[in-house]
Amino acid sequence: MLHVQWSHRVKVALLSGLVLCGLALPRPTAAQDWSLLMVEQAGCTYCARWHADVAPEYPATPEGRFAPLRTVDLRDLPQDVSFDSRPVYTPTFVLVRDGQEVGRLEGYPGEDFFWGLLGHMLTQADATWATQGADG
Repeated sequence: MLHVQWSHRVKVALLSGLVLCGLALPRPTAAQDWSLLMVEQAGCTYCARWHADVAPEYPATPEGRFAPLRTVDLRDLPQDVSFDSRPVYTPTFVLVRDGQEVGRLEGYPGEDFFWGLLGHMLTQADATWATQGADG
């Protein structure tokens, strides 16, 4: 076995080189950042219905864990989301991945239809969701 005596400077240089090489290596991609943006406005009766029917249970559902809810006002849209087009109606539910709109539901047709439409939108937007479904 070869025994090499390394000076302190050589050790620091080697360690620095390894750190710099490590920074240049591709990193595993982080989990994509999903959210469900609810665009609402004061006085919207369908928004109020959604909040009464769905909001209490949403965070505990597979859909809610996969795409946590974020509510915003129609007249004060967030700058960190790139919309395909400006929302006009309330409520509008925008599925967002990494700050980019990937799906949209306009209106609230009632709790039963909402879950089916949301599930379909998630399936269309992400293969992971399509294979996991509500078992997520």
